[in-house]
Amino acid sequence: MAAATCGCSLWSSLLGLLGLVSAAAASWDLTSLRCNFGTFCECDFRPDFQGLECDLAQHLAGQHLARALVVKALKAFVQDPAPTKPLVLSLHGWTGGKSYVSSLLAHYLFRGGLRSPHVHHFSPVIHFPHPSHMERYKKDLKSWIQGNLTACSRSLFLFDEMDKLTPGLIEVLRPFLGSSWVVYGTNYRKAIFIFISNTGGEQINQVALEAWRSRRDREEIRLQELEPVVSQAVMDNPHHGFWRSGIMEEHLLDVLVPFLPLQRHHVRHCVLNELAHLGLEPRDEVVQAVLDSTTFFPEDEQLFSSNGCKTVASRIAFFL
Repeated sequence: MAAATCGCSLWSSLLGLLGLVSAAAASWDLTSLRCNFGTFCECDFRPDFQGLECDLAQHLAGQHLARALVVKALKAFVQDPAPTKPLVLSLHGWTGGKSYVSSLLAHYLFRGGLRSPHVHHFSPVIHFPHPSHMERYKKDLKSWIQGNLTACSRSLFLFDEMDKLTPGLIEVLRPFLGSSWVVYGTNYRKAIFIFISNTGGEQINQVALEAWRSRRDREEIRLQELEPVVSQAVMDNPHHGFWRSGIMEEHLLDVLVPFLPLQRHHVRHCVLNELAHLGLEPRDEVVQAVLDSTTFFPEDEQLFSSNGCKTVASRIAFFL
């Protein structure tokens, strides 16, 4: 397998970890999540940047901005012995690898990966399903984050589907994201918070489309073109967890990470990677069949994959 040449993790183990999050999350209780002094109870923060960069380079197709921004921000933060605030990343885009990148970060930052008790994943549908319970959620979330940061200051918090999170809840995190030395007696400056949403995807897609129409190279797209329109899309979305949020107003997000829509050759790259993972030689008829069954947009140009690479594995299984 190609990944083995530079020490990347096995694809299968990562996919297993991806599945672990949704399976485990359903049984979580925000008031009772604590380290039980098991296998990974001590802080198991063991960053492996070489492995992370290798995996991103080989498997994150078409995301030059995301790859560069995430690695640069993480390295600077982790190598700082006394950061003044937590690292706060906000991942945006319709498709392209947001969940994959967040799982990779857990895998390469913590010895236990997504199994580590210091990696915490939140889903609005699972953990905060009832808007009428908002005050209880706020109390539980604040207490839970404080307790876990007391147990391990090097903790990772993943908040998925921010565009489905009831506005107001995430404000409870605001004291934890700033540059104060302690909050509620807890040192929290070494924590990492990652927020994931589709909001801004339409604006990102439009910038990518205009670049293609003007014959600009995709790699020429810069963060400065995307950050203002994505930030505005977040602030204009009344369903987003950051709507009318002091977190946005106080500029507590350190890095906004845009994920560009994937083109046909990027999907082809994903197909070849999956075939390699299965131990199969590249087969032109399988690759073409997957591409032919993938939906692309806009209607006229047929340029970008509607689902990124999410359905590649299942489509390959169908055409083998």
